Amino acid sequence: MKIGERIAAEMLRLGISEGELGRRSGVNQPTIHRIITGDSKSPRQSNVEKIAKALGVTPEWLWRGEGPQLLSDLVGIGNVSPAAKPDRLYRYPVVSEVQAGAWTEAIQPYEPGAEDRFELTDYQARGPAFWLEVTGDSMTSPVPPSIPEGHFILVDTGLIPQPGDLVVAKLDTEDRATFKKLVSDAGQLYLKPLNPAYRMIPIDGNCRLIGVVKEAKQRF
Repeated sequence: MKIGERIAAEMLRLGISEGELGRRSGVNQPTIHRIITGDSKSPRQSNVEKIAKALGVTPEWLWRGEGPQLLSDLVGIGNVSPAAKPDRLYRYPVVSEVQAGAWTEAIQPYEPGAEDRFELTDYQARGPAFWLEVTGDSMTSPVPPSIPEGHFILVDTGLIPQPGDLVVAKLDTEDRATFKKLVSDAGQLYLKPLNPAYRMIPIDGNCRLIGVVKEAKQRF
C-alpha cells in the first residue's frame, strides 16, 4: 500500500472528502488529490505531517506504513500526548431508505420517540441529520473512495450540496432515497455512482437533494 492509498483509506474511515481533509490540515485540495493519485512523486514532508495530524495518524506510518499507526497508540512514548477525545457526541437516528426519501416532505417522517435506533458521532450537523444504511453496490469502487453495501452514512440535511459532495437524493420515480456523488459536467449536474459499471443520472428536475454525506463507517 502506498502513501496515497493510506490517506484514502483513512479518509474513508473518517468519512471525509479531499476538501474536508484540506480544511482540517491546511493543505490545499489539489495537492491532496495529487498525493492520493500518485501524481505527486515526492510530497513535501511538511504537507504529509499536516495531513497525518488531521487524520489522527503518525507521519511515519503515513510515509512508509511502518510503526504505530494512530497517534493515540503513542501514549506514553516520549512527550507525545494522546489524541484529543471529542468534547461532545451527537445522537442521530438510523432510518430506512423510505424514511430518508420522505425527509424533504417531513423533516421528522414519523412520530418523535418512534425511532428504533440511534447512533453517536462527534460531528455536529448543521441541520436535521440521520444515518442511512447503504444497499447495493453502486457506490462500491475498485479504487478509493469506496463505500460498499452494509456501511452506514451520516446525512446532514442542513448543508447545500456542491459538486464533488457525496449526497442522498430522492428521485421522483422512486419512493426511496438514493446515494450518489454529485458532479458537474459542462454546466449539467449528475448523480454519479462510484461503481463504473453504473450510469450517471442527469439532474433535470427529476429529483430533490436531501443532504450531504459527512461520515461513513462499517456496520455497527
